[in-house]
Amino acid sequence: MPDTTPARGLDPRGPRVAAGITSLLLLVDIFLALTGLASSAALSAASVPERMQDPAFLLLGVIAVLFLWGVVSPRTAPWGVLFRTAIAPRLAPPLEREDPRPPRFAQGVGLFVSVIGLALQIAGVPWGLTVAATAAFVAAFLNAVFGLCLGCRMYLILQRAGLVGRSHPRPS
Repeated sequence: MPDTTPARGLDPRGPRVAAGITSLLLLVDIFLALTGLASSAALSAASVPERMQDPAFLLLGVIAVLFLWGVVSPRTAPWGVLFRTAIAPRLAPPLEREDPRPPRFAQGVGLFVSVIGLALQIAGVPWGLTVAATAAFVAAFLNAVFGLCLGCRMYLILQRAGLVGRSHPRPS
């Protein structure tokens, strides 16, 4: 009798799709930052409300909210819902599943980097938002294109050090 219980874990293709969409959003944000106030010497002379009205700041704020959503409620996060409802049904079932904790941690790292960029923009640090958005873009791009999740790697290193999760992963 075949096993009909659903496989536990996360389809690894879902986070890659989310990383691809996030990469595109971050690329647009970098463009806005390079052509706007964020990478200008005028940033330090601008008022805080002017810094917060910069399109690059607003878009990075939206991206930060999406990262936060991925940390707090990954099942309802927009890119995960999009993958599960529109993309996954058109694909063959995954050959293997992965632990959802490392991708969730990676979302937290993306949130942290985004918030740092937003804080640097509010503080009037030229290029701060641009550098933060670029760092987040590189990580998302590596995940989307090559399947190399830097936040997941960080999680595993911290797990081995006993700082997060179980010190010894459960055998499959």
